[in-house]
Amino acid sequence: MTTTAIVVCTWSGARGEVLEEAEAALTLGRKVSVALGGELQWLVVGAMPEGGAEIAQRQGVAVLENIEDAKLAGGQADAFVEALAQYCAERSPRLVLFSQGFDTRLVAPRLAGRLGSGVVVNAVDIEAAADSPLKVTASAYGGDTRVVYELAGAEPCIVSLLANAVLPESVEGAASPSVRNVAVDLSSVEERIRVVEAARTEGPRLEDAEIIVSGGRGLSSPDNYKLVEQLAEALGGLPGASRPLVDEGWVDSSRQVGLTGKITRPGLYVAAGISGASQHMAGCGAAKAIVAINTDPDAAIFRYARYGIVGDCLAILPELIRAAKK
Repeated sequence: MTTTAIVVCTWSGARGEVLEEAEAALTLGRKVSVALGGELQWLVVGAMPEGGAEIAQRQGVAVLENIEDAKLAGGQADAFVEALAQYCAERSPRLVLFSQGFDTRLVAPRLAGRLGSGVVVNAVDIEAAADSPLKVTASAYGGDTRVVYELAGAEPCIVSLLANAVLPESVEGAASPSVRNVAVDLSSVEERIRVVEAARTEGPRLEDAEIIVSGGRGLSSPDNYKLVEQLAEALGGLPGASRPLVDEGWVDSSRQVGLTGKITRPGLYVAAGISGASQHMAGCGAAKAIVAINTDPDAAIFRYARYGIVGDCLAILPELIRAAKK
């Protein structure tokens, strides 16, 4: 196995689909493999998604591999780390690239610790050149700046790609990938954390929404969050929220936009009563247009907004709802 193998590791979404973030990671992995003259491999942990071979071909994947074991079905971190550690010990890839999510935040650092390798999370780009360390650009300080890490020494390098950091791009005329199963021994793995009730994902994802209306502390009361939901519905979008609303139990964590929530790239983002802290902007700063509503004319959100409205969102939201319904 070539030591310049670039491995993109993913597992299927809650509904068995290949998420856009997985194709984004494959796009970046292809860029690195071309720069190093190596081989792009796609490792799917768990059930192989429908149409996996076709996706691999349009992403220029040379080898499509699959690890499947009953102990991986529950999505438990101990089994995933052990499976990937065995895989890396046998294959010796140069880079293992994850599409970042809650699970990969648990798995990637632990895998790097097990292998004695370098790890970077919140990555947005990778530069590669023959006979040089990989240079990984990552989001830092809540998205306020970028930092570049050189990953030298022990391999593989472990990198977790921030959601919506790379747009998926297909290649034309790529050959069909070879497909093979990878055997691992997980008989000795005993999970240290037991999932009592797994989170359920239903309906459209916030990360995929073209229009998002989010509310913050300026809503004053959990009862007023319905204004955010009504405007989102009227615009054909989805409702979101800043972290304080989630922490205070106003909305479910699946609605949270920000560094510790969902990283989004909508065409339109309406921020109602949100101050614009860097942690929140990390989740919506890539929006094509931001509309900010805040009573404070000096609020940080106005630095990012294309359109700003200085005023009480509780008075402005009903007017926007009426206008959107016309």
